[in-house]
Amino acid sequence: MYDRFVPDPHDPRYKGHPPNEREFTTVSGEPVNLYYAPDDLERVGFEYARDLGDPGQFPFTRSVHETLYRGKLWTMRMFAGFGSAEETNARFRFLLDHGETGLSIAYDLPTLYGRDTDDPMAHGEFGKCGVAVCSLADMEALLDQIPLDVVTTSMTINGPAAAIWAMYIACAEKRGVSRARLRGTLQNDILKEFTAQNEYIFPPVPSMKLVTDTIEFATREMPLWNSISISGYHIREAGATATEELAFTLADGIGYVEAALARGLDIDEFAPRLSFFFNCHNDFFEEIAKFRAARRIWARVMRERFGATTNAPAGCASTRKLRAAR
Repeated sequence: MYDRFVPDPHDPRYKGHPPNEREFTTVSGEPVNLYYAPDDLERVGFEYARDLGDPGQFPFTRSVHETLYRGKLWTMRMFAGFGSAEETNARFRFLLDHGETGLSIAYDLPTLYGRDTDDPMAHGEFGKCGVAVCSLADMEALLDQIPLDVVTTSMTINGPAAAIWAMYIACAEKRGVSRARLRGTLQNDILKEFTAQNEYIFPPVPSMKLVTDTIEFATREMPLWNSISISGYHIREAGATATEELAFTLADGIGYVEAALARGLDIDEFAPRLSFFFNCHNDFFEEIAKFRAARRIWARVMRERFGATTNAPAGCASTRKLRAAR
């Protein structure tokens, strides 16, 4: 889009210290000029209403909220989980007592693969990098004394997501909390498992059926719950550039929408509860551009390709769930 900046070493403005002539790029390899001026916008024919627009207005380039985050602050979650359900429960309660406003549950590797702690293949992996949950009793211990009708919960679980989610719902209902009142997000993004994280259990076709089942169940029974978090984070961590992360993630999202429509769901029934989870890398301006492009592309695809009419934030590529890259 922009011509590469090549400094003139004899330009008197530099007073004998011209800029370095090597090419500067973003983390993803996109060239970056020394600076940008109004004529750069004129060169690409920039129009405010068409190319940027106000926050909270279609296609939501700047934000899904009119007041950005001054009106409603994002949920504060620390990704947490280790050892036994009882140990992680103590950590959750500590975090909630010290200002956290939502839970983000990390499960250990055997749980991510749908295996019990005593499975021979899980030997030596209990409670590493996450909490072990093998049963409803484990889930009840994990959530002991946590007000599930108040706290929102994000669960990073994919292959066995339907079973783990069922345990969470059963735990709440045993306490008298209706499933319709539960709020949170199930990652449940199986397509990125086949391209990036590789923690899948079943082949693609039955895996997609399970994901579609959960989308349909949430649409019918749990209107406050995001049944899927379409995740670019893992794709980026697997080596993708910002552009590749966005391309694969939005393609996965389109795949889930098509599967739900084939099931017979109406686009405006389920689309507002689709959420996105992107990596937030170190290249500040490139990441802003990526988030803006994500919202803009997704909003247009939903409206122009699938005929969605809702303007609900989660249906237009919310970037609320960010994790800083290591």
